[in-house]
Amino acid sequence: MMMNLNIAEDLPLCADVPLCVDLDGTLVRTDMLYETVLLLARRSPTSLFQLPLWLAKGKAEFKRRVAERVELDASSLPYRPDVIALVEEARGEGRQVVLATAASATVARNIADHLDLFDDVISSTDDVNLSGHHKADALLERYGEGGFDYIGNHWEDLPVMRHARRAWLVSDNGHLRRAAARSHAGPTWIEAEGGGLRSWIRALRAHQWVKNILIFVPLLAAQEVGNLSLVTMAVLAFIAYSLLASAVYLVNDMLDLTVDRRHRSKRNRPFAAGKLPISHGIMAVPVLVMLSWGIAAFLPVQFMIVLGVYTVVTTLYSFWLKQQVVVDVMLLAGLYTLRILAGAAATQIEPSFWLLAFSMFLFLSLAVLKRYSELRVTVTEGKELSGRGYLRADLPVLLTLGGGSGLISVMILAFYTQSEIVPEHYPARQWLWLVPPLMLYWVVRIWMKVNRGEMHDDPVLFAVKDWQSLVVFGCMGVMFGLAAMGLKP
Repeated sequence: MMMNLNIAEDLPLCADVPLCVDLDGTLVRTDMLYETVLLLARRSPTSLFQLPLWLAKGKAEFKRRVAERVELDASSLPYRPDVIALVEEARGEGRQVVLATAASATVARNIADHLDLFDDVISSTDDVNLSGHHKADALLERYGEGGFDYIGNHWEDLPVMRHARRAWLVSDNGHLRRAAARSHAGPTWIEAEGGGLRSWIRALRAHQWVKNILIFVPLLAAQEVGNLSLVTMAVLAFIAYSLLASAVYLVNDMLDLTVDRRHRSKRNRPFAAGKLPISHGIMAVPVLVMLSWGIAAFLPVQFMIVLGVYTVVTTLYSFWLKQQVVVDVMLLAGLYTLRILAGAAATQIEPSFWLLAFSMFLFLSLAVLKRYSELRVTVTEGKELSGRGYLRADLPVLLTLGGGSGLISVMILAFYTQSEIVPEHYPARQWLWLVPPLMLYWVVRIWMKVNRGEMHDDPVLFAVKDWQSLVVFGCMGVMFGLAAMGLKP
């Protein structure tokens, strides 16, 4: 949405006055320096150790070194329709349109070639970082005072706007707007679609914290829910684990920007869509990690070890293992089971072999189901699943592996109901005989639904929202409760 506040709209249009357009945050809702660094981190994590050496040679040299080592997909970037519309309007009037950016020449040319809207590109060189006064000097040298129009979005664009005939500012920052109004007689505002609290909640994936309820499973299995001390420990573990998980989600989203932008739904994630600045995400990660580990310091050392394992495994997963076929789903299943181990470590309750075996096969089934759903959708759309290594030929294999793992988990549950340890906790074990059929129904149903294309690609979130799943889990809970109370059927 654009809103003109003063007389700039009344200026006569001049075909010989070029329109100069900034790139970062203006033409695109992102910062190309952070984009390219993240691309480099995904392609070659060890290259990150060279970043300080490149930065020591200057910001312009730093940008060039990073840009020449990555392949940017310009077609996937989140462009601003309002700015594109202004550019097309200027071209329709016969005006020259120039991309004037502090980005490296490689990145700027890539984007200009993709859009095919710009007559010229002015960018950073090996010696000069073209931002602020450097950009103002370059445009003044080319076009003279008032000899160009300019679209920008940042404080560093104010020196350029002072010399422009007409200026547009892409921002909803009140302080920046007031400063722009003082520096230029007649800026036109272009509303920036900012994120806000809702976008941050989405980025942190607070809805995924429901998975961390698994931390309470050892407490429930040991029937210690009345122990206030242990419940407190479990609650602290839940908070610490959730904060760390959110940090991991942020890292994943920032490393997967290009892949997510090709996905039918993930392209709307806050960082992929440009609703949140990547720089803010990078700053949020260490804050979340420190908060998580600060809370973990109040829990047993075993919990901190589990948290450390989670940190290492998820880091490896984010940078490398997510692209390894089969390994990725086994790790996802292991991370679910690790939540149960985290709860056991926090409460000092030893989990049974039956619980761990059941959870491993069940969560392997759910992890495979997630990949199967993603692959099936992309195949239906005539595409391949980007960034995961799976092919359309793998669909039958995933269906067999996932369905089989789910059935094995039901079999383990059935064997558990007849194990020697059950009477100790469940005097009326007969009630437990009804649990495996309920579990079998749920496993078969979710696989039938995903094969029909009727399920969200995250089965855990599907289960939380699906009334039939909630009824099944409720009935299973009642069965366990009746068995624990010793009420004979």
